[in-house]
Amino acid sequence: MGTVIVFLLLVGVIAAVIRSMIRDKKAGKSLQCGQDCSHCGGHCNGRK
Repeated sequence: MGTVIVFLLLVGVIAAVIRSMIRDKKAGKSLQCGQDCSHCGGHCNGRK
């Protein structure tokens, strides 16, 4: 039973991280560009 609880917690944390990454990407933030894509010329979101 403990294994199932730990597994569910882990899945929840991973889902939250992925959701946060998707929201940041849509907001124009990217780790590759220092959280601000306006300085990279748009290459971090696939646009040139």
